[in-house]
Amino acid sequence: MSLMYGLVRRGLFMFPPETAHELSLEMMRLTLRGGLARMMRARVTDRPCEVMGLNFPNAVGLAAGMDKNARYIDALGSLGFGSVEVGTVTPRPQPGNPAPRLFRLPKARAIINRMGFNNLGVEQFIANVEHSRFREQGGILGLNIGKNFDTPLEKAADDYIFCLRRVYAHASYVAVNISSPNTAGLRGLQHGEVFDDLLSKLKVEQQRLTEQHGRYVPLAVKVAPDLDVDEIQSIADTLRRQGIDGLIATNTTLSREGVEGLPHAEEKGGLSGAPLFVRSTEVVRQFSAALAGELPIIAVGGIMSAADAQAKIAAGASLVQIYTGFIYQGPELIREIAQGLAPKPFVCGLG
Repeated sequence: MSLMYGLVRRGLFMFPPETAHELSLEMMRLTLRGGLARMMRARVTDRPCEVMGLNFPNAVGLAAGMDKNARYIDALGSLGFGSVEVGTVTPRPQPGNPAPRLFRLPKARAIINRMGFNNLGVEQFIANVEHSRFREQGGILGLNIGKNFDTPLEKAADDYIFCLRRVYAHASYVAVNISSPNTAGLRGLQHGEVFDDLLSKLKVEQQRLTEQHGRYVPLAVKVAPDLDVDEIQSIADTLRRQGIDGLIATNTTLSREGVEGLPHAEEKGGLSGAPLFVRSTEVVRQFSAALAGELPIIAVGGIMSAADAQAKIAAGASLVQIYTGFIYQGPELIREIAQGLAPKPFVCGLG
């Protein structure tokens, strides 16, 4: 972490977490323009790699959740990310869960959130995406979709298909979020016939949209870390059978291992940051074995250093994403990971 970012973070951490989140994004939007944006981007080493048929400028991505409404794509992209994933977006606007719903655990370099897919809805989301230039300039833009909180699970596919239709033309890839712990019942979509049915319907719609737009947009499914070995094998089998293009592993955890006794540790919601690293990496390793190289893995969960990112690659990932590490370490972490990965022989998964 740079001295400058340390001072900025100290100031931001004086505010409630959600306020600090919005302030930091607005600061980036206002300051990261023109020459400064180009200078920041130039500091990050690029090593293009092909994953899901897409040419990523480098292997470091921003995970979904930072920019739920796609308002800050260009500012975030100017920091040097090879890919930026925004959302999760739902068909209709929704306020999310009541505040307070975001909590820092600085001693553990962790965050607990129970935001609940708060967003302005897919129509405003797409309007914001249309004003960004990140994808035009060579960045990979992931658009992360979900279901509204009051949509029954048996009709969840309708929400995902609605969002897929709206975001398809604007995305480099589409991430299907079925693993947030903050929407009641959502993780039930990861299992059994309901999972198979959801993916089957999404693949049919993907094919239709490919023909309509003349462009194939990959689908990646984001899963939870709170899975056992049998569940991982079952999910992997379904992903392969349905021809899904990529896996994002993992979302936040319901476990509190590593934060016991800390202030806010018992708050409800998903835990992210350093305490998630070991479990998330093991899930990547198990999925890598179960998938046997048939589709690439984007690893996210507890990456706080270049060494952490390398461990994810060693476990079988093709790309990495950061979020909580970015909050605690700042933009320097993007450069460190990109430089740490670039000098070594590096295969970025399937083309």
